[in-house]
Amino acid sequence: MATLRIDGNSLTIADVVSVARRATPVALDRASEQLVRAAAKLVGDVADGDTPIYGVNTGFGDLSRVRIQRADLATLQLNLLRSHAAGVGEPLPDDVVRAVLLLRANTLAAGRSGVRAETIDLLLDLLNRGVHPVIPMHGSVGASGDLAPLAHSALVLVGEGEATFDGKRMTGAEALKRADLKPLELAPKEALALINGTQVMTAIGCLALHDAEVLCTSADIVGALSAEALRATDAAWDAALHAERPHPGQEVVAANLRRLVHGSPIIASHRDGDPRVQDPYSVRCMPQVHGASRDALAYTRRVLEIEINSVTDNPLVFAEEKRIVSGGNFHGQPVAVALDLATIAVAELADISESRIDRMTNGHTSGLPAFLSPDPGRNSGFMVAQYTAAALVAENRLRAMPASVESIPTSADMEDHVSMGVHAAHKVAAVVANTRDVLAIEALCAAQGLDLLAMTSSAALEAARRVIREHVARLETDRPLAPDISSMRDVIARDLLATAVRHAAGELR
Repeated sequence: MATLRIDGNSLTIADVVSVARRATPVALDRASEQLVRAAAKLVGDVADGDTPIYGVNTGFGDLSRVRIQRADLATLQLNLLRSHAAGVGEPLPDDVVRAVLLLRANTLAAGRSGVRAETIDLLLDLLNRGVHPVIPMHGSVGASGDLAPLAHSALVLVGEGEATFDGKRMTGAEALKRADLKPLELAPKEALALINGTQVMTAIGCLALHDAEVLCTSADIVGALSAEALRATDAAWDAALHAERPHPGQEVVAANLRRLVHGSPIIASHRDGDPRVQDPYSVRCMPQVHGASRDALAYTRRVLEIEINSVTDNPLVFAEEKRIVSGGNFHGQPVAVALDLATIAVAELADISESRIDRMTNGHTSGLPAFLSPDPGRNSGFMVAQYTAAALVAENRLRAMPASVESIPTSADMEDHVSMGVHAAHKVAAVVANTRDVLAIEALCAAQGLDLLAMTSSAALEAARRVIREHVARLETDRPLAPDISSMRDVIARDLLATAVRHAAGELR
């Protein structure tokens, strides 16, 4: 596997996913190393002088007026990590921890934080050797970035805290020893540089965004299957109609739907003589609703693409100008707002999906057997699967309340406006997981509806239906549906529906 070389300004979200989930090896770009060393030298020079520089020879937060003597600078940095490691809750998943390590190393690689190249190399050694710091999920308010969780991560570099290695949880010191790594002795400003920034909220957000974009294509495919099961018309997806309201996402979804149903005998079978004039909104307005979600996620992607290549430390070191400047690049508001928007966008994919599930399972509106059972009455079919979808949608609506408007002052009111960016990140990740389950239920209902119709759809949708049936059998009599939903969830997570459709009918967007 080719090694990814980081330089602080060219990382992609695809890189983040590859390192986090496929263990792509990472190294520091050697041209960037020169910038890193120049900044570290300037910090060292300042630490030996008398000028007060925040976080180098002063206390932190509301304690920034306290001057620290040269002999105590190493203790200052170590105490920063220890005191800030105050997180609680379940540990973050390994893929998130790996993304955090990568993003932290990448922002330091820009050469504006004043850390040594050896410090960045050790962060990357943790990644490459599978040493994963145990990072509790709660504790960040997104003010000076994600201080508490990043402190837990950084403690492992100095041989403290906890980590997992080879699937076992142990002390940071033991994990380093087993990975044949040596703990770091912190230089001036290094602890501050390791914890000041938005890398936890951004790491969670990048992975959730990737998964949400997979859901967008899956939602188009599953929605088209439902439209076929309900014997809907494709007239509302006409290209000329959507050109008159040219939102990018709307036009993409309409084009996807046209491609998906192209050549469908089901549509042709009721093109003439059908008394229905229009389909319900959950079918007719898929381009408008799915498309709006896509456009919102495109904005989120733009924000995250900037953030993963930004310097979010404080203060910043401009070695070429011999300046160190304090500011607020650590504040998580841009990411928090973008992830709040993404949460709403993904929640809407579930909301409209549940409407289609309800319509398919309702024998009064679907034209199909009640609850999609071949023998309704003795069997309840997909009745309660719709309840589950409704419950997930309700939970999504609760989570869609923005976190970024919930500021609570910290640090003796020095940090008097905070972003709650990690809260926004946790919410979008949870809504993505819920929405995947809702789409899984819809896919099962749509495939069952098509089976009950005993008709063949388009080549693209038949390819998707084959994938569903390879993993979940048709429902003949009642059985526990939880395993079926779990199997379908995995199919969607692995993007198997879109892969099958692309092989059968060409590219989808």
